[in-house]
Amino acid sequence: MTDMTNPEFFDALRLLAKEKGIQLEALYDGIQRAIVTAVRGDYNNKDVVFCEILPETKEMKVYVRKLVVSEMIDPDTDMLPEEAERYKPGAQLGDIVEIELDTKEVSRIAAEKGKHVLRQGIREAEHGKLREEFQSREQEIVTVKVQRVEPNGDAIVEIGKVEELLPVNEQVPGESFQPGDLIKVYVVDIKGLDRKFPRATISRAHSGLVKRLFELEVPEIKEGLVEVMAVAREAGSRSKVAVASKDPDVDPVGACIGSRGSRVERIVDILGGEKIDVVKYSEDPAEFVAAALAPAEVISVEVVDTDEHVCHIVVPESKLSLAIGNKGQNARLAARLTTWKIDIKSDTPALAPAEIVLNED
Repeated sequence: MTDMTNPEFFDALRLLAKEKGIQLEALYDGIQRAIVTAVRGDYNNKDVVFCEILPETKEMKVYVRKLVVSEMIDPDTDMLPEEAERYKPGAQLGDIVEIELDTKEVSRIAAEKGKHVLRQGIREAEHGKLREEFQSREQEIVTVKVQRVEPNGDAIVEIGKVEELLPVNEQVPGESFQPGDLIKVYVVDIKGLDRKFPRATISRAHSGLVKRLFELEVPEIKEGLVEVMAVAREAGSRSKVAVASKDPDVDPVGACIGSRGSRVERIVDILGGEKIDVVKYSEDPAEFVAAALAPAEVISVEVVDTDEHVCHIVVPESKLSLAIGNKGQNARLAARLTTWKIDIKSDTPALAPAEIVLNED
């Protein structure tokens, strides 16, 4: 046992965990690893040192495991039978013997490296907390603070206690940031959860951001009455959102748009003026494709190939350009939203052949 295993030591750790906002168990775990690292130095960094913290009895045990051998090769890892007998009566060749380090030895190491051990233990615990926080944020929206903007337009933001990169290609085209700005980003994924410092891939251009914003702004979605079924987005320009109701008395489109467009307007503001079409989802591909082409009027939808997801659309001549959209955007987003390949033509036969718009994943 060491002087560190007294009640005051455990009381101090409890206060420290509270002050740092970390779990006490995580702090114990960090202290254990830090002590093992410190003591292992006396054994040429061999993996033979172990530490147990027992908060119930306010004890901490540090011990070394050695192998009983007939011929000593490495004194850090090996032990002869006659010596092993002192720690484990009847020890045989090949047995593992645990030797608890005496108070003086551990106290000496703790005195030399005590501050380092404590700091390292705190860092380990904080890293564990960070990993937990990151894991809970995957595919969620978080508010981050802009630290600086690089000359190429990449933004460095603070998420938790870690700086992350918001690349310019993951920003909404045309937006600009200043240090100190608070912005909402979508956490696409988390990498390196098995490491001390996990990294987050964050975006403001991802379609997941739009989906999560609707979930935050529309109570019916939170309550499970309405569900966002699909989102197609060209960040900074336009998004199409397909929604469905699980309650026949709830209009999913109306719920998402809100009174006088209040709910969707809040989302539009967050996205810097990006236009959003909210359409009703349908299991019927003809109905869904017709709805997805809003605001254009559709006369008919003919499903040509269910396996290849191909359909022909007929629209009024006056609505053809609206259905296709500027540079094909409306039809392109509708194709992405529905996963159907869309062939749009006018109801006027004299017009040019139909334009084909392929869905894009």
